[in-house]
Amino acid sequence: MASKGSKTKGAAERRAKIEELRRAEKARERRYRIITITSCTVIVAGLAVGGFFLVDAGNKKEEKATKVSSSVVKTGEFKGMTTWKNLGRTHVGGSVKYAMSPPVGGNHNQVWQNCDGDVYTKPLTKENAVHSLEHGAVWVTYNDKASKEDVATLKARVEKTKYSLMSPYEDQSTPIVLNAWGNQLKIQKASDPRVAAFFKKFVQGKQTPEPNAYCTNGKSS
Repeated sequence: MASKGSKTKGAAERRAKIEELRRAEKARERRYRIITITSCTVIVAGLAVGGFFLVDAGNKKEEKATKVSSSVVKTGEFKGMTTWKNLGRTHVGGSVKYAMSPPVGGNHNQVWQNCDGDVYTKPLTKENAVHSLEHGAVWVTYNDKASKEDVATLKARVEKTKYSLMSPYEDQSTPIVLNAWGNQLKIQKASDPRVAAFFKKFVQGKQTPEPNAYCTNGKSS
């Protein structure tokens, strides 16, 4: 039969063992909390840094796109021709402020100007004419500095060319301007050989955003 002293000693050892296990469990819990907090901090920091780079990259991309959309490219294919890239194509109501005059692209009215060899004697609403360019038309504009002979020559060319139109336009720097979507050529005389080349390249040319779209059933005045 065990003595009273032996029982007391055994109980003390059990209590000590239980207390040691409790301390070890608390130590593990503290380590887990530290690891969890550290991991979360690292993840949050990583997300914050990653998010910054994503936003920064997005901002740079947007800034680059904005710069490209307003860029002007000089091309040597036709001497003196100017080309604009990434022009807007949204249908809008009311007037639009264009980056060039006459406009050769950008947001425009949902109704196109008839461009089936149509010759107009009065200025057109720009937003309708730009829509015609989107359909692949060449728009010939002239001001009061163009001679009557040149106007008659251009009129004859337009009348026999589907996907073309012609109208007076005073706010331009040369007597005659040839306009296609994103492309513009300023000339002095209708006899300029670049006129025929411009028509050949840009009437329903590769620049056309909406090839084979109608040039009839639009606005006729």
